[in-house]
Amino acid sequence: MPAEGRACLTGYIAEVDMATDTEDLPVFPAPRRDFLVIVAGSLAAIGGAAALWPFIDSMEPAADTLAAGAPIDIDIAPVSPGQQIIVLWRSRPIFIVRRTPEELKTLQVAATLANLRDPNSAVLQQPEYATNWHRSIKPEYLVLVGICTHLGCIPTFLPGVGTLGPAWPGGYFCPCHGSRYDLAGRVFKGVPAPYNLPVPPHRFATDTTLRIGENPAGSKFDFSAIEQV
Repeated sequence: MPAEGRACLTGYIAEVDMATDTEDLPVFPAPRRDFLVIVAGSLAAIGGAAALWPFIDSMEPAADTLAAGAPIDIDIAPVSPGQQIIVLWRSRPIFIVRRTPEELKTLQVAATLANLRDPNSAVLQQPEYATNWHRSIKPEYLVLVGICTHLGCIPTFLPGVGTLGPAWPGGYFCPCHGSRYDLAGRVFKGVPAPYNLPVPPHRFATDTTLRIGENPAGSKFDFSAIEQV
């Protein structure tokens, strides 16, 4: 991974190297140096994020499981509509979002689709069971590898419509060079990132247990075959 886009996740705090060519990007309260982004929630206040910490921390798999790259089970029952949580799988941050009905509607707006580089997920960045308009098994739950396909930074979750301007439908913004993705992880045109955010192998072990690293029965999807992480 290029040094400019170097990013790592320790526990649930991401440390990202900020680029210096950000004059044309939206202004964020971060200086041109390393900064810490709390990735537990969406746009919660500091107090709210602190309250969520025990819940997020309790879902962290054992260190030996993470090191082995084995499938991990995540209890998604406590995840609220509109909320994102982040877990680690194979040392990569995995975004899990419970999308609201309103957020799902934004994924099929014609004006937004026209501005996406790969709206139909034609490039192999997801398994066949997520090659659909919502890029997931269940429309409500989005599961993504949270690494920008440009230089490997960790995108920021900005679900609010209009957060980055009146045409913003909600999604992800990469603070390194301004790449943008919608709430299905599909990349917009005119940004440095070339591909949609990857979808890892996953399935629902139960209605409220998400297993990351294992395909549904009958699928032979190989994560190593994707175009780019």
